[in-house]
Amino acid sequence: MWYVMQADEDANLIVGFNKAMTKETYLKHLKEKTLIDVLNFDNVKEGDTYFIEAGRVHAIGAGVLLAEIQQTSDVTYRVYDWDRVDSKGNERELHNDIALDAFDFNMKDDFRVSYKKSLNTDNTMVSCPFFTTNYIEITSKLKKENTKDSFIIYMCVAGVVSLITDTYKTQISKGETVLIPASLTNYVLESANAKLLEVYV
Repeated sequence: MWYVMQADEDANLIVGFNKAMTKETYLKHLKEKTLIDVLNFDNVKEGDTYFIEAGRVHAIGAGVLLAEIQQTSDVTYRVYDWDRVDSKGNERELHNDIALDAFDFNMKDDFRVSYKKSLNTDNTMVSCPFFTTNYIEITSKLKKENTKDSFIIYMCVAGVVSLITDTYKTQISKGETVLIPASLTNYVLESANAKLLEVYV
């Protein structure tokens, strides 16, 4: 899942293809070095959210700062590298053979996430077998109770928020993250104006 925290004017993400694609047409564009012509470029702004399921081609464009939440995985298949080379003229390794087996060419264009933005409450953005992410915009004091038997991660995507327990207080600012252990069941989030992503499994 991607949440755009900040984006320059005309900044974009690549998500999926811009037309119906099959294995054969994909290989044709790959061979002819025209893959960029069939990639879907989405202009983005702060708050835009995407759910990127396995099997969908994707990449982050220049001028985009985003928060990424994903299942535990260290697998990345690179299918195109903009014909870049290093100082010795070598290209980075591509993984087109194995990526081809991972692609799902029948995916619908349903990767954009719509979500509510009610103040001082949890607004579900994405919930899947691997994680749930809520959007919380805080303008006061919010009492939280963890009954999920899971750790909870808070990613501050705008402003500054205080985390307060019976014995501890700290602050996190935009770009910072805090992990709440499952054993901490009650705490308070407080801010005059902050935006958080709340993530748990």
